[in-house]
Amino acid sequence: MHSAPPAPSEGAAAPPSSGTGAKPGRRRQLGLLSAAVGADNGEQNVLVVMFPAMRAALGLPLSALGTLGATAKLAGVFFGPLWVSIAQRVPRTYVLAVCSGLWGVWTIATGFAQNYTQLVVMTTVVAAGAAGCGPLVAGIVGDLFDDTSRGRATGFLFAGVALYSGVLGPLLGQLSSFSDGWRYGFFAVGALQILTGLALLRFLRDPGIGAAEPQLAALDPTDRAQRDRAFDRESVRRLMSIRTFPLLCVHRLLGSQFVLLAFGVVFLVEVRGFSNAAASLVTLPTAVSYLVGTLAGGVLADRMQRRFPRAGRIALLQTTYFLYAALAFVTTQIAWSSLPVYAALFSVLGALQGVQPSVNRPLLMSVVPPELRSSAFALFLAVESLGWAAVTFLVGQLGDSIGLEGALLWSLVVIILVGALFASLLYRPYTRDAVALQHELDRRANHAQKSPQAAPQEG
Repeated sequence: MHSAPPAPSEGAAAPPSSGTGAKPGRRRQLGLLSAAVGADNGEQNVLVVMFPAMRAALGLPLSALGTLGATAKLAGVFFGPLWVSIAQRVPRTYVLAVCSGLWGVWTIATGFAQNYTQLVVMTTVVAAGAAGCGPLVAGIVGDLFDDTSRGRATGFLFAGVALYSGVLGPLLGQLSSFSDGWRYGFFAVGALQILTGLALLRFLRDPGIGAAEPQLAALDPTDRAQRDRAFDRESVRRLMSIRTFPLLCVHRLLGSQFVLLAFGVVFLVEVRGFSNAAASLVTLPTAVSYLVGTLAGGVLADRMQRRFPRAGRIALLQTTYFLYAALAFVTTQIAWSSLPVYAALFSVLGALQGVQPSVNRPLLMSVVPPELRSSAFALFLAVESLGWAAVTFLVGQLGDSIGLEGALLWSLVVIILVGALFASLLYRPYTRDAVALQHELDRRANHAQKSPQAAPQEG
């Protein structure tokens, strides 16, 4: 494994990436990956939308939603890297099909939970499988699309997830009208996950490590990288030596926008007095606006990266954080009597949140070598899960002690503002690390082409 060359001077601008050309079928592959992520989030949709009904059926306190979310995310911290390690030995498409699809048998089993303890155990088991989806999908997307189009690709990826959630949310909400309707929600989502896993096994094709890098695209796959680097101490050391990476991880801890998705329906029911069925209707416009945000954010992120290669993506990320915090204050701290007003406010917040993955995923891909990306996303998403677990648990506890309105003030306004300010620390190291990676890829391509053993061929 070759070490990266010294970083260039601070003033150097990241060079524009040249495209590798459109690869046949890559958008179809992206659609399959989007279905995998959507299915992966299915059980969370049930918890978020149907928690008021579950609370009434099982006698749960408000803090139970925070505990369920926290335990699920903690499972992701440990099992995400494990799935990535398994993907070193088994084709990652097979691993993805199991952890984000066929694992749905456990989602179905969750519908049979008879008490709070069983519910915690089963949702934790489901989350342990779902933890492998994020890093594996991110690694494959990075190998399908080059740096000039990763923002749009990520936007399309999460737009599909938003569409899935937007359609599923209101349908699940209507099940609350039936006795034990929340159980049927778990049954239906688990069945959809299994069907998605079968589709992945049949149709998903792995492009190969480093296939989208313009310097490496023409090389034989064995000359790009032997395979994904194992998730081990050396990989973590190398990742931490890329200064942008730990900063992105810390910044992700400060991205608590997910709290609105986790507690939004409960907030409208418990604090503002709307019915569960009515409150669940806001999930559709919120999901649609999230979809628009991911698409528009991806296009905007790619354009800003081309126009301002040293600061474009980071400036967009920081701006959306400031806007989100301001609008979250208006949404949660002012009592509006009309559900359509909340639907509109939630929709704008959903659009702002939708921009995030279209920016932070390509940011990470542009500073981490191809063979380390799955490991990088495993660690990145593990840190994200820790943050989600801590904040979700605290919101649940604060909701019981000071009220959900006060808890949302701290989680959706104060923490997001801190994250917006922290993003300022990313500008300088990102420029250095992005240029250093391009130099390293150039060096690898030159070395492979000069090697007598290399036999470059069209990828």
